[in-house]
Amino acid sequence: MISSTSNGQVKQVIALQAKAKARREQGLFVVEGLRLTGEVPAERLERLYVTEEFLDEHGAAVKRLREDGTELAIPHEIVTEQVLRAMSDTQTPQGILGVVRQQEYSIEEMCRGKEAPLLLILENIQDPGNLGTMMRTAEAAGVDGVIMSRDTVDIYNPKVVRSTMGAIFRLPFAYVDSLDQVMDRCKELGITTYAAHLGGKNNYDKEDYHGGSAFLIGNEGNGLTDHLADQADVFVKIPMAGKAESLNAAVAAAVLVYEAARQRNFA
Repeated sequence: MISSTSNGQVKQVIALQAKAKARREQGLFVVEGLRLTGEVPAERLERLYVTEEFLDEHGAAVKRLREDGTELAIPHEIVTEQVLRAMSDTQTPQGILGVVRQQEYSIEEMCRGKEAPLLLILENIQDPGNLGTMMRTAEAAGVDGVIMSRDTVDIYNPKVVRSTMGAIFRLPFAYVDSLDQVMDRCKELGITTYAAHLGGKNNYDKEDYHGGSAFLIGNEGNGLTDHLADQADVFVKIPMAGKAESLNAAVAAAVLVYEAARQRNFA
């Protein structure tokens, strides 16, 4: 049992929770709680940390089933309640957390086998809750992948991970150094790019999203940069009543991807 916060493994987890640089250099991140740890693909789960109390009540949570139905024991360490609290990013830890290997995808992987890919392209999103909500919403609307500029908040930030509600393990995503190259690749793949913009000729629900489509969402405070917006194939308007000048970035993303979903699946 690990009973000291000076333990090297404990220090590693604390660093992974607190520092994007540590997560990036080690290619690892942390998930917490019974639900999220249960969502992690077994092959990506490096190690679990559990309290004795948790193990007594949920012992099966540290085992997984192989495809042939046999049990696969996940490496785990028992820690004291005090140590788990030090390792946790939440105020009320559930008694279990896991260290997970990171994974990213390419735009080609996102679009492979898709006749009409649906993508979300994010520029400089800074709020962890917004990014997590976008991931969760995008998965629910059938988006095939999320592409982010390098200055977007770290998707492996503990707050982002929690707010994705497991979508981080199911929805392909990637960070890129240049969104310009992504826009060029979309054109090559026949994917029409849409930017919500006051200069849009049509409201967002008047466009046709049955073909390959990608929605551009910009920074919470400043929106899309002119440089990126100018590369979009189509400007669309999201009409607003009252004196509101703009929508929350995650809400705008939800409006757009769900209109595409409505046209494709729900209409």
